[in-house]
Amino acid sequence: MTKADDLLRGVTLALAGAWDEAHDLAQRHEGDTTADWLHAVLHSIEGDTGNARYWYRRCGKLDRAGSDTAAELDAIRESLGG
Repeated sequence: MTKADDLLRGVTLALAGAWDEAHDLAQRHEGDTTADWLHAVLHSIEGDTGNARYWYRRCGKLDRAGSDTAAELDAIRESLGG
């Protein structure tokens, strides 16, 4: 499975409410901008805003902190070509 496949699966899992599994996939690719963005969104969904802001900052998307998480997951999927 490629990194993109893992991250697309992470988005699907997040949308299905399987945040722990999605989180594991995001962590597997830590340091990748898209993985870090997914990581940020997952922490937003969980209500951990401080940690979410950390990850938004790491991926250069701090301006998206507090955005609609479902729309962000769709944007992540789109960025991966899914």
